[in-house]
Amino acid sequence: QVQLVESGGGLVQPGGSLTLSCVASGVNSFTMFPMGWYRQGPGKQRELVAVISGAGNTQYAESVKGRFTISRDTAKKTLFLTMNNVRPEDTDVYYCNRKNRFRSLSTMGEIFPDDVWGQGTQVTVSS
Repeated sequence: QVQLVESGGGLVQPGGSLTLSCVASGVNSFTMFPMGWYRQGPGKQRELVAVISGAGNTQYAESVKGRFTISRDTAKKTLFLTMNNVRPEDTDVYYCNRKNRFRSLSTMGEIFPDDVWGQGTQVTVSS
């Protein structure tokens, strides 16, 4: 059974940086299926932040392009989200996500019923 555990959230000042980590367990091939980061605030729908395909193709939400970077360490089965120049509107709970089957580049950012999720980590951007 695949499990995802996030860490790295916390309080950061506007303009600062933060790196989130997501360690996957119970997976035989870490890069077989797409993995990504999503975020959700109170009363809002969960939305895509960034996603990376098995081959390494990446997609980002328009609001984070140029500021956030998704990456991975295959040997450590760890997914990262490096957040630079953060803004107060980046305040949310961030969730690690792994698709449970192959998804095309055009659909890998969507949310599917069989996706695997971590427990979430709170990121608060405030001075």
